[in-house]
Amino acid sequence: MNTGIIRVAITAFLTFSCSFVSVNAQTAKDVLDKAAATITAKQGVKANFKMTATSGSTSGSIAIKGKKFYATTPQATVWFDGKTQWTYMKNNDEVNVSNPTESQLQAINPYNFINLYKRGYAYTMNASGNNYVVHLTANSAERKIKELFVSVNKKTYQPVQVKMLQGKKWTTFDITNIKKESLSDSQFRFNSKDFPKAEIIDLR
Repeated sequence: MNTGIIRVAITAFLTFSCSFVSVNAQTAKDVLDKAAATITAKQGVKANFKMTATSGSTSGSIAIKGKKFYATTPQATVWFDGKTQWTYMKNNDEVNVSNPTESQLQAINPYNFINLYKRGYAYTMNASGNNYVVHLTANSAERKIKELFVSVNKKTYQPVQVKMLQGKKWTTFDITNIKKESLSDSQFRFNSKDFPKAEIIDLR
C-alpha cells in the first residue's frame, strides 16, 4: 500500500480517536453536572442509602444542603456544617469532633463526589441499562480517592450508586428515594443539649 495513503489513514484515525475521547469526556462531565444539579437544591435534599465495604454493610438516611449534610445509621449519626463534623457513636455515647478532609467526607457522604469531580480527575463513560456510569480516575497520586464510579439515571439524572476506591479498598453507596425538602441549617450542627451524657472528644 502507498505510504502516503497509510499516513493519511493513520492521521484520520488519530484525529477521530482524539475527537471521540474529547466528546466522551465532555459528555461524562455533562452527566455529572446534571447529577450534581439534582442534589444541590437550595432548600435541601433527602435520600436513603446502603453502604457496602469490605468491613461489612449498613444502611441509613442522609440530608444535604450545599456542602452541609446530616447522616444517620444504626451505628452512628454524623453532622457536618460545611467545616466541622460531629460523629456520635451510639455504642459508647461518644462524639468525635473534627475538620474532615475531602476523602474522609466522601467515605461518609455519597454525594460528596459533587465537590470532587470538577478538579483532579479524568472521565470516561459507559451506559448500563437505565444508567450512565461515569468512571473517574485521579490525575495525581496524592489523591486519596483513586477511582470513582458514579451511576446516574438516564431520565432523572439522579445518582443511584457511587463506588469509590481508597487505598486498595472499595466502598459502594446505593442511593434511593431522593427528594427535595426544606431543611433548617440547625439540622447540620450537633446540639449537645440533645446528648447531655455524651463524651465530647475534640480531634481538631
